[in-house]
Amino acid sequence: LRAALREGRARCRQRDFAAAAAKFSTALELCSKGFAVEDPLKSSPDDISRLASWIESKLVICYLKLGQPGLALHHSHRSIIQNPSHFCNHLRQAACFRCLHRYSEAARSAMVAQCLYVLAEGARLETSDLLQLYWQAMTQEALSGEVSFSVLYTPFEKEDKADKIKEANKTFAEKHPDYVQHIFTDPHGIHLLPEKAESHPGQQYLLTLGFRNKEIGKTVEKFVTRKLPVFPGQKITFSPSMEEEAETFWQNTEKKIMAAMAFIGSTKIKDERGPCARAIEQFHHASLLRHLQRGEEQAQVMTQAMAELATVPYLQRVSQEDDKLLQSLMADAVDILTGRTGEHVWTKIQKV
Repeated sequence: LRAALREGRARCRQRDFAAAAAKFSTALELCSKGFAVEDPLKSSPDDISRLASWIESKLVICYLKLGQPGLALHHSHRSIIQNPSHFCNHLRQAACFRCLHRYSEAARSAMVAQCLYVLAEGARLETSDLLQLYWQAMTQEALSGEVSFSVLYTPFEKEDKADKIKEANKTFAEKHPDYVQHIFTDPHGIHLLPEKAESHPGQQYLLTLGFRNKEIGKTVEKFVTRKLPVFPGQKITFSPSMEEEAETFWQNTEKKIMAAMAFIGSTKIKDERGPCARAIEQFHHASLLRHLQRGEEQAQVMTQAMAELATVPYLQRVSQEDDKLLQSLMADAVDILTGRTGEHVWTKIQKV
């Protein structure tokens, strides 16, 4: 294992990233077979996880350098699952999303990285500022390419939320007349913007969205306001004859819904619907991909959901009940990825 790691690092220095990736993959395989520590009785599972996460992070760098961001993203999710509290793992995930032009998700990863850096008492102010700038750039990039919706952030203190929401909706209609088919303000969760702490200490915002398409706007509002997000079409059991309809639905509607949902998550650390709400959205997304017979994409989304679940306890306080749900969903994700069938907590949620 040591020899593989040494060789991998040497190949990286020589910029032979294909050979480095092969060495780090060998190291990861050896790590999974129990060679991560000399004496398993004298080490903790955390030591093994940290080593596995470090190897995964090296694979992320190699595949990004080789121009394979999809493969790099897969390893970035896995590095987070193994060590979710390390901000660099989330920053690498942001880089992968950026290369894939998934800017809203890149913004969220950068936001999480910045939050974890601050929580870990990161002393270097310039590092925190750079993380904020990266997060801000990704948010702006996500909006610049978006044509189906627009947004407005309204500073929020301790006012009456209902009155502030009405005011925000009215202001949005005046500022964005092309996006008034459906307007709503996110009632669950206060949003943060990547601004320097000294200029806006602890400033919170309400997020208002307006859509060109009324139905898409209404659907997004349903997801955001319900305790458990439910995707359209999920009540129907897809049959092979409906595959074409499902594909059309995905291209015309679902992609736009997913884009809006991803953007909402890019400035919101804590979700009032519950700490697992975002991961449940990803379970729904994976379920639809399975119906579309996109197995590779489904596996990618399920791994992403696991990374999301692994990070939750480091970002917010989790109740005993939510922790139980979190652990169950994590186990369900592993079962789905390994092809195990049977009754899961996830299938019960779908039935509800």
